[in-house]
Amino acid sequence: MRHYIDFITRHYKAVFIFMFIVTAIFTYYSRYLNIDASAETLLLENDKDLKLTREVHGRYISPDYLVIAFTPKDNMLSDTTIATIKSLKESLLKIDGVESITTLLDVPLLQSPPIAVSEVVKNVNTVSKGGFDAAMVQNELTTSPLYAKNLVSEDFKTTAIVVNLKDDEKYITLLKNRNAFLEIKDKRALNAEEKEEYKRAKKEFKEYVNSTKNDTHKLIENVRKTIEPYRTSGELVLGGVIMIADDMISFVKDDIAIYGSAILAIMVFMLWIIFRQIRFVILPIAISFSAVVITAGLIALVGLDVTVVSSNFVAMQLITTLSLVIHLIVSYREEYALFPHYTQKELIETTLHRMSVPSVFIILTSVAGFASLMTCDIQPIIDLGTMMNIGVTVSLVTAYLIFPSVMLILPKRKPVLTFDNAFTLNTKFAYIVEHHSKWILLTVVFILAFSFYGVTKLIVENSFINYFKESTEIYKGMQKIDNDLGGTTPLEIVVRFPKAESKAVNSKPVQEEQNDELSEFADEFKSEEDDSKYWFSEQKMQTIVKVHDYLKSIPEIGNVSSLGTLSHVGKILKDGKDFDGFEMALLYNELPLEFKKILLLPYVNIEHNEARFVVRIIDSNDELRRDALLKKMKEELHTKVGLNKEDYDMVGMMVLYNNMLQSLFDSQISTLGLALLLLGSMFLFLFRSIKIAMLAISVNMVPISVIFGIMGVMNIPLDIMSITIASIALGITVDNTIHYYYRFREELAVDGDYVASMHRSHATIAFGMFYYSIATIVGFLVLITSNFIPTLVFGLLTVIVLLVAIVSDLLFSPYLVLLFKPFGVKGTSKN
Repeated sequence: MRHYIDFITRHYKAVFIFMFIVTAIFTYYSRYLNIDASAETLLLENDKDLKLTREVHGRYISPDYLVIAFTPKDNMLSDTTIATIKSLKESLLKIDGVESITTLLDVPLLQSPPIAVSEVVKNVNTVSKGGFDAAMVQNELTTSPLYAKNLVSEDFKTTAIVVNLKDDEKYITLLKNRNAFLEIKDKRALNAEEKEEYKRAKKEFKEYVNSTKNDTHKLIENVRKTIEPYRTSGELVLGGVIMIADDMISFVKDDIAIYGSAILAIMVFMLWIIFRQIRFVILPIAISFSAVVITAGLIALVGLDVTVVSSNFVAMQLITTLSLVIHLIVSYREEYALFPHYTQKELIETTLHRMSVPSVFIILTSVAGFASLMTCDIQPIIDLGTMMNIGVTVSLVTAYLIFPSVMLILPKRKPVLTFDNAFTLNTKFAYIVEHHSKWILLTVVFILAFSFYGVTKLIVENSFINYFKESTEIYKGMQKIDNDLGGTTPLEIVVRFPKAESKAVNSKPVQEEQNDELSEFADEFKSEEDDSKYWFSEQKMQTIVKVHDYLKSIPEIGNVSSLGTLSHVGKILKDGKDFDGFEMALLYNELPLEFKKILLLPYVNIEHNEARFVVRIIDSNDELRRDALLKKMKEELHTKVGLNKEDYDMVGMMVLYNNMLQSLFDSQISTLGLALLLLGSMFLFLFRSIKIAMLAISVNMVPISVIFGIMGVMNIPLDIMSITIASIALGITVDNTIHYYYRFREELAVDGDYVASMHRSHATIAFGMFYYSIATIVGFLVLITSNFIPTLVFGLLTVIVLLVAIVSDLLFSPYLVLLFKPFGVKGTSKN
């Protein structure tokens, strides 16, 4: 400590120049900080369901897609509307990255008029061919299992235009190359050559992802620009999972730009109100800026990506840095009031001597807490722990180099204590601790009871539609697609059939039920070598229909697409009877490829002897609980439908996002316990007292309990965006607790009087605690005006944490200290 203080006071100009250069250098490198919002960052790389999903998507036509919900002003089948849809389709196909477009003009019409399957395959009718009966087509589109509440809405006022995107073959190849080594790592350790190849594969994959990260955003923007001129013809809203993910990042970036500036302006105002001196306004802001850009530059240099999970690291570092600097300012002003005759150098030396040790221990404690995040097996959480450890360390070094160097450059000036003299909340808190301790205890007991009740109501959920206010265009669009076109989030069920099943087309003499033309086809069909002729057996089709009907019965599920959908069309064409195996096989073998890609290939893979069911979840359903729904479906496909558990799997984005969220929750619970253990150990090391460590942990649990309680009572789910709030709560409270305990120990050493020491601590260190909390609270309050709900919730929860933390540390903490006297009694006080 003496060496540090001596160095900084002797070479303050060189230190200032050095920090200016370092900040400039890392400001340059910070522009290379990569914000990765791809779907990959929301997935668990070691998730067996991810591997299975990739395998399934490799076997089926499963392109990424966007959905345009079009509500025309004219009748859906009018010449004007058809011309509009046709023109829009042609315009969309010109966009780079678009593979194909599916509209109501292109889908096969099987009921307009109703014709035999053998005729359908010879001449498929579509709206685009013209010459159709409008009433008959409308009836088919609104009643057919293929199209009702999927391609068109129930009232026939809205239709879906599906924009299928091209597969990125290079991305898929690089991903497979990288994942091949991950699969080997799961089985055994990589040898030296494989390690080098894996390192190269990882680098190639990341470089390619970074080089193309804006491609999806550009494509979505091009789609938006393309549909804009057509708004005169009706209402057009864009949807789809990839659009939601892209818009989330756009909202986050906009919020950073808008609210970052707003928070800065408000904090400048609050710092001026509190300190009334320009130097004490500019210094906290400048040091915070330096710390953030240096951290961003370091993170960019080590190759870490900022993801949705770690996107709040800047706010968390800002809170830490402001705490350090404001406590330095308050301590300097306190020393000036005590020793006005000191030189500037002596004042800085005294300030650093008093504040350096608790600040170092605060950062060490924070590092220990964030290190617990690095023990889990979820990469975004590990990265967050790494980022925060870099961040808080940089904050400490930056604050304790820039603050003294700048203050030594500036002339000594008497502090303006107008706000300090008017501020009496700290003394009122001390009075409450001394005279109303029972009320403190009763309040804490009530808070804990409330929190326990709230925690029982806490849900772990990730609802994309609830990320946006109801007044926003994206919310309205998602709700329209949910309500009119069968849901948003995709979920897939793959059912495998026993290989031992007989190669019989049907166990019953179905041929006798067919007309002459179909019987003629059957004879020809039997002579073919293609195995597909044996696949569509009655047993398989019954199982498929049973699964399909079960999925349709679930309220949270909108559209269900499968072979069962096509089979049910037979009920309309055949007086209540489903298509049988012969007819399904005929469609499979004879239907033109362009229609086969729509009706069959996404739902059956004969080579792997399996059927696929693609369902869409209604995200706007308030009763939707994704994890519970997935568990229920997993169980009931066995108990109600009768499938063997080893014969089916659920895959797709809903499963993968849910797995990530549940793992995040589990990791937060486990790492929170480890963090509390590490924090207790740090308090034990700092104060050499188990009693103090236990009291500190008790105080630090209050804000966490309150936050989880409020989230449960207010029905705020723990999701991907809010799951780090426990870490924030712990970090804020730990800062205050160490500052207060350290100062209390100093004051107690004066006379050994606990009550008097409490009053003196409140009259000194509490100013810094209050000022930093006030400035941060008012700054973060601006976030509650955001249209992006996660930003709003983060701002609200951070404000609550700051409020509860300051109350806990200045009421509950001193109450416990007076009650248990952990620092010893007069004559035996611990130093």
